[in-house]
Amino acid sequence: MDKIQLKALAKINLGLDVLRRREDGYHEVKMIMQTISLCDELELRKRKQPGIQVRTNLHYLPTNENNLVYKAAQLLMEEFQIGDGIAIQLQKRIPVAAGMAGGSSDAAAVLWGMNQMYGLGLSRKGLMERGVRLGADVPYCVLRGTALAEGIGERLRTLPPMPKCYILLAKPGISVSTRFVYENLHANDLKPEQHPDVDAMIEAMKEKDLGLLTARMGNVLELVTVPAHPVIEEIKRYMLEAGALGAMMSGSGPTVFGIFDTQAKARKAYHAMRAGRLAKQLYLTVPYNVRR
Repeated sequence: MDKIQLKALAKINLGLDVLRRREDGYHEVKMIMQTISLCDELELRKRKQPGIQVRTNLHYLPTNENNLVYKAAQLLMEEFQIGDGIAIQLQKRIPVAAGMAGGSSDAAAVLWGMNQMYGLGLSRKGLMERGVRLGADVPYCVLRGTALAEGIGERLRTLPPMPKCYILLAKPGISVSTRFVYENLHANDLKPEQHPDVDAMIEAMKEKDLGLLTARMGNVLELVTVPAHPVIEEIKRYMLEAGALGAMMSGSGPTVFGIFDTQAKARKAYHAMRAGRLAKQLYLTVPYNVRR
């Protein structure tokens, strides 16, 4: 196999709690992760010239070792002493720095693709173990679907699939630093009522109750990001008024997602959001529950 084409799927957090800040500086989290159909596209191709070549449709993205797809390729090439060069063409559609794990998903796709192209024989677990060296979200992006993530995000347990629904994504024209959000959360000082009830959300998913699930959604990082960027709360309110069963920020933001029980309501909200001009980027999508 000299060439392979892959899709790198985005994710949202249906629930995100931070339990504490560890002595090593990392944060203990408890999150419900959900893959969605919005995706980047990658093409991996073997080259006779040694080295890694990365090209992308976004001029401001790095194409060297500062890009996770480069690091993912480098990791496997060094471990398995791959002498060929590899060319990676990355077509970005997932918003950048949006709390949707776009870079992590791209890295996971490269790990998966190189495993197939070079017949490395790595299991999904083996790819996930290597992925955590690149970032805490990469193992989940290898797994995909609906999952509970604990530890720093690397301990994963598959959950029942999300009930059928339609998801509207809205990213305002701002950027949010994940480091800033976590450093200003002061996780060890949070009151019990400030933590979302992730276990209750899991029960709602087991019952396949979309209304109950959306009523219990929560993201503790909103305590930091929303005061710094009030437009996030505006978008949430706008979505709820447009008929969303629930609306919440994904990850550290700034993307907000709204969950709708019908496609008609989601489309109507999409057009209302576009007219309102609160968001720079809007996408309609659905949960993606089928694994590779």
